[in-house]
Amino acid sequence: MTSAAAYDWPALRQAYRRDGVVKLPGALDADQLAATLAAYEWSLAHPGPGASKDRHTPDVTFYNDLFNPEALSGYRGMLQASPIPAHVAALWDTPDVWFFYEQVFLKQGGEVRRTPWHQDSSYLAIAGEDLAVVWISFDALGAADSLEFVRGSHRGVLYNGSAFKPGDDTHPLHPNSSLPRLPDIEKARSDWDIVAWAVEPGDVIVFHPQTLHGGAATHGGMRRRTLTLRFFGQDAVYDPREGGAGPPIKGFHQRLRPGEPFRDPSFLKLL
Repeated sequence: MTSAAAYDWPALRQAYRRDGVVKLPGALDADQLAATLAAYEWSLAHPGPGASKDRHTPDVTFYNDLFNPEALSGYRGMLQASPIPAHVAALWDTPDVWFFYEQVFLKQGGEVRRTPWHQDSSYLAIAGEDLAVVWISFDALGAADSLEFVRGSHRGVLYNGSAFKPGDDTHPLHPNSSLPRLPDIEKARSDWDIVAWAVEPGDVIVFHPQTLHGGAATHGGMRRRTLTLRFFGQDAVYDPREGGAGPPIKGFHQRLRPGEPFRDPSFLKLL
């Protein structure tokens, strides 16, 4: 594990604000990584209402789950003991960190297409500087098999979400939204400032949810177990999207008005 004191926080903070993504090598020691993996495995054993599995390829596992309303029963202890909230606070330079939600992915058994380029902010009714997605891989990945990002894109256009339609990565999630359609980044990769890192278990990548990102394909014989933990801070505000956006909390969208602080008793305050 890399000690928090060993990181150059001013430089990382500047990079996060400029690029919308940074890598924290060795952020989790063996025990912390084991606790994080146990939370991930809790998710696999306790599917929530958002769980899905690709049933079109019976020899391939592509499992995804997110925002399980019971997640804190499997995640609370890990989150409260983890150094990740303090790392996020250091990147934001703020004392307040709330846990938003979790998302788990399991891909193995054969070829799974790459995750289309998208921005998480397109799917979430939240805005602000103090936002972070912490991406954790429990398997070593080379840069070519890791998550990719367009540096600085969190400062640019917010695009319509991808419907993740096979054969058309840019097909809009909300056709009647005024948000512009996603560009076809894969067809013009050299036009974009794309970055990816090799990762080892214990490394974490932190990115702003408006940063354009996409995942490499999973190939035969590979296993990719990844967990993302989403956090928000004191400047986060409610920002509804046309066509609807999360979180899927009963009554949440009726209680808040645009621009009001993004708060709900169900969100665990960690710092």
